[in-house]
Amino acid sequence: MVPARRKFEWLDLLGILTGLSLMAALYGALVYAPTERIQGPVQRIFYFHVPSAWMAYLAFFVVFVASIAYLWRRSAFWDRLGRASAEIGVVFTTLTIVTGSIWARPIWGTWWTWDARLTTTLILWFIYLAYLAVRAYVPDPNRAARYAAILGIIGFVDVPIIHMSVVWWRTLHPEPVVVRAEGPALEPPMLAALFLGLGAMTLLYVYLLVHRVMVEEVRDDLQLIRQRLGE
Repeated sequence: MVPARRKFEWLDLLGILTGLSLMAALYGALVYAPTERIQGPVQRIFYFHVPSAWMAYLAFFVVFVASIAYLWRRSAFWDRLGRASAEIGVVFTTLTIVTGSIWARPIWGTWWTWDARLTTTLILWFIYLAYLAVRAYVPDPNRAARYAAILGIIGFVDVPIIHMSVVWWRTLHPEPVVVRAEGPALEPPMLAALFLGLGAMTLLYVYLLVHRVMVEEVRDDLQLIRQRLGE
């Protein structure tokens, strides 16, 4: 078990590293990466939009794994991990939708269209809002954890559908430009800026996740104390 002082020192170091990586990602997106020839400066949203989407995928994958582990082991740790990751995943999904809408307005001429990828992403957002609602409104904590775990497993099915939507259906979104059999279709500076963004967002996700799990642990301990005092 890590002593409290060492744990917070490690978190402080992770926070500093996260802040530096975010500044590096901003520099890569706004300065280092060249301006795209057709779309112009608005294309720079790509370096925030895509990492946000990938972090949403990662967050909900962690919910998926944690939900399976909780139903199998009934461990409070896995429940806290899934709950924390779901909250962060909703934030990243919101960022994905917002940055996508800002990018769409000058390129597609509209803030929103019922494009296959947009629609399936919105469905994912609602699924995990429902996950959080179950956690908040089912009075029995054990039942809430079970119901949410089931929803977390089922909801993740939407993630591969979102990813493959540009291949399966006609959509305004372009086909993948990074994960392709023939290799990325980006210039090296653009690819470097994208990877800087992905690295920074990953560190931010980990930093937030560790903090949220710690908060959930304290909340569960307080709830247990209240229950014992009430007996």
